[in-house]
Amino acid sequence: MLKFISIIIPVCNEEKNIPLLYGGLFRVLKELENFYQVEIIFVNDGSNDKSGEVLNNLAKQDPKVKFIDFSRNFGKEIALTAGLHHATGEAAITMDADLQHPAELIPEFLKKWEAGAEVVIGVRSKDKKEGLIKRIGSSLFYTIINLISETKVVRRATDFRLIDRKVINEFNRFSERNRMARALIDWLGFKRGYIYFDANSRKFGKPRYTYCKLIKLALSSFISLSLLPLKLAAYLGTLITLSSGSFLIVMFIVRWFFDEIYFSSISFVIMFNVLLSGVVLMCLGFIALYIGNIHGELLNRPLYIIKDKRNFR
Repeated sequence: MLKFISIIIPVCNEEKNIPLLYGGLFRVLKELENFYQVEIIFVNDGSNDKSGEVLNNLAKQDPKVKFIDFSRNFGKEIALTAGLHHATGEAAITMDADLQHPAELIPEFLKKWEAGAEVVIGVRSKDKKEGLIKRIGSSLFYTIINLISETKVVRRATDFRLIDRKVINEFNRFSERNRMARALIDWLGFKRGYIYFDANSRKFGKPRYTYCKLIKLALSSFISLSLLPLKLAAYLGTLITLSSGSFLIVMFIVRWFFDEIYFSSISFVIMFNVLLSGVVLMCLGFIALYIGNIHGELLNRPLYIIKDKRNFR
């Protein structure tokens, strides 16, 4: 009995890359057909080019290709989630559609899985076109998340990974809207293996993750994986209150007992007002992030809306 594997690929405006990706997958899977049955699940995340048409044609030509078409763009994390919701394999491999995740490494992921790993993580060792700002931002993100979170996130880990069925079942129980899928998978634990690779260059199109989207994703990860930012606001407020109170006591002592030293009352009032106002605003900002996250969860809207599906029973 052949084992059944799902390959999940979120797609957003990748019409020129899809045929190249499918061709690479076809060659790799041809070599594995005596050992595994495979389904390829493409999730069209509100593309405004011809990605939907290309995927639809592939699904008509190849019954192994399954196609989920969102009603609009819901984001890559939700597209990955939808793919895992619909995957029926004993394990699932998630990868990007921009050709940066080498399809020829799929057999290596399967070997790690067969050897007992329940999550096999693709770790990017080098990106041929990664800019300085992105490298610095990535390093800063992993440093912060590993400092404030109980869940350790592997540096330069990617969404190119294999996930065992038992992990998929647990992942599908998550209900939060603002999510970073790979961080949630790391939170689940399970036995891990690692594949290190050099990312290929993007062939066509532009990256969908702008700096603004990356910052938003990072903030969502901080909030969902740690309460430290909220606690930090309380700690900082307490520290400022104690230090400013102590300084006021010193100021009064100096003013009344040391005539040669003079402090302007107005200058101190202004300084403390500005300082404490900044602390209050910062604390309110942290609280607002958490309240906004709670608000989104309480609305209980669907994670995504599917407009059409192909080759699903």
